[in-house]
Amino acid sequence: MQYKNCCQPYHLKTKNAPTAEALMRSRYAAFVVADGDYLYETTDKSKRKDNPKNAYLKSAKNTKWIKLEIVAAGFDTVEFKAFYLNKKFQTEVLHEKSNFRLDDGKWYYVDGVFY
Repeated sequence: MQYKNCCQPYHLKTKNAPTAEALMRSRYAAFVVADGDYLYETTDKSKRKDNPKNAYLKSAKNTKWIKLEIVAAGFDTVEFKAFYLNKKFQTEVLHEKSNFRLDDGKWYYVDGVFY
């Protein structure tokens, strides 16, 4: 799916992600394009103090993401595998089950469990 049809409208704030899975996909894309503001703004307010905007931006800029695979998605959870290149240009996988919260029509990332 092309960025402009998938996640760009969410990043530009012309639309809100309609589901937890859509938010997960848009957050992955935000890491790919290094949109620290979007990552910060879509993180649950209770978790923002631990993750300042510049930390998201630094993480995004220091990682070469390859692809996203959704393993399972429920109403407010998404299990995914995000593939990236390490410093030796070897493929590694971030495997997480993420929790999301719907608040006033907007989805927010709360936390996750790594596998």
